Amino acid sequence: MNKLKILLPLVAAIFTLHLQAQDQAYNTNDVYKDYVRTVRCFGGNDMLSYPIVNLDGFLRLSFDDLEGDVKDYYYTIIHCNSDWTPSGLSAMDYIDGFETEEILDYEYSFNTLAEYTHYELTLPNNSMAFTKSGNYILKVFLDNDLDDVVLTRRFMVVDNQVAVNINMVIPISVKKKRTHHEIDFDILHHNIDIRAPRQDVDVVIMKNGRWDTALRDIKPVFVRGKELIYDHQDKITFPAGREYRYVDLSSTRVRGDFVRELEDDGKMYYMHLIPDRNLKDVSHIQEQTDINGRYIVSNAHETNNELESDYITTFFTYLTDKPFTSGSVYLFGELTDWKIKPEYEMSYVESRGGYALKTLLKQGIYNYTYAFVDDETSTVDDTFTDGNWYQTENDYHVLVYYRPFGSRYDQLINATPFKSLW
Repeated sequence: MNKLKILLPLVAAIFTLHLQAQDQAYNTNDVYKDYVRTVRCFGGNDMLSYPIVNLDGFLRLSFDDLEGDVKDYYYTIIHCNSDWTPSGLSAMDYIDGFETEEILDYEYSFNTLAEYTHYELTLPNNSMAFTKSGNYILKVFLDNDLDDVVLTRRFMVVDNQVAVNINMVIPISVKKKRTHHEIDFDILHHNIDIRAPRQDVDVVIMKNGRWDTALRDIKPVFVRGKELIYDHQDKITFPAGREYRYVDLSSTRVRGDFVRELEDDGKMYYMHLIPDRNLKDVSHIQEQTDINGRYIVSNAHETNNELESDYITTFFTYLTDKPFTSGSVYLFGELTDWKIKPEYEMSYVESRGGYALKTLLKQGIYNYTYAFVDDETSTVDDTFTDGNWYQTENDYHVLVYYRPFGSRYDQLINATPFKSLW
């Protein structure tokens, strides 16, 4: 028995070291197998909620395997710091239960041309639960082989200990007044004693769930008793963007909004979208179908969205008189994991009068935009076709991390959402 007590922490330490060796490469949202599609990770039962849950809440992950068979998918979770580097905690410090477990919840598609297997996972469950607040990576891998990674997803666990008051203000910069959103906020910490707020508190502000544009390392301007005041001028600002482009792929029987052609060959559905054009000089319009760059799996005619929704070869076109000589155009949004990926690079097709791309999407409602990547600087501009308009409605989150002196990890002590509404 004494030997077992010694061996268990040793095994846990070795497991944690193995994970941490991988974490720097797998600490973001990504998919590593081309047959895995439609990866969704969200809090609770709302598909449009962000992957942010309370300590007593739950997270859901789902994905499709287009090979249509059953594979042995396993998962684990890794605790991270506020900057998504490994926290260094042993798995035993933040996991209650097993450190790896198999995903056993799967079902086959039906009433579809495309055959796939749909997998789902809920955390916490009877085998694994998180015990500490902070940032986490959910890692899925094959055959209990930690090196054969299938997908990774970021999620956050909150232990609310402070309150946050948020105000949107008109940017002080004249150039940004009609194109940017500026944010002021206060943190009230009546329930905890924060002795060195400029050292112990780290704030991150995230727009539309995107980590690539998040503002980090924000420190208070003033400290007044139990209140931290973040009233920076022209610092906490975001380009407002425009309401995202939208297409309705929820029906394979009739053309949805912005679908020009619908056909099938008995093996696959095909949808050609109405070509898009540059909207920079077109007045802003508030769209009721804007879901801030995200998407919803939906079937207009069946009851089971997850299993009866088909996969559609979807054709996008962005109209322009001639190809750009200084960079490339990409389809961009949550459907690309908010990343510039080779498979979403568009090609200029003269006969179609612009850039074209075909990709496979599951039935649903999709928001998207186009991104331009400069060849020389690799700078990503996701507003080059749409511009920035201060009236745009976006989702923002203020994330408050706390690491008091002597602590070994960053606690997430508040995650306050708000919308930019004018």
